[in-house]
Amino acid sequence: MPPQGPQGLQQGPTSPPPATIPQQPAAAAFAVDPGAISRCLFRYTYIWTRGGFNFWFFPTFVGRTSVSGFRWTGRTWVFSGLSLNSIVSFTCV
Repeated sequence: MPPQGPQGLQQGPTSPPPATIPQQPAAAAFAVDPGAISRCLFRYTYIWTRGGFNFWFFPTFVGRTSVSGFRWTGRTWVFSGLSLNSIVSFTCV
């Protein structure tokens, strides 16, 4: 059973993300569109942020202005969320 959004079960992926980091897309967005990142729901997604903090993410919910899911710490998945305005670019695999 896959993880579900805020109303349902909140569990992260059972395996680590891919070992290789994808290349960052050339075009950076002013703000990420919820419809664009929703294509990455329940998929390993690499995120580049405005603050330079880049990480693997496993989104489970996309709202109008934010996304939540599980962030890879390098050892485990932890539940977190972030503003769509803080994302420069993303790639899901």
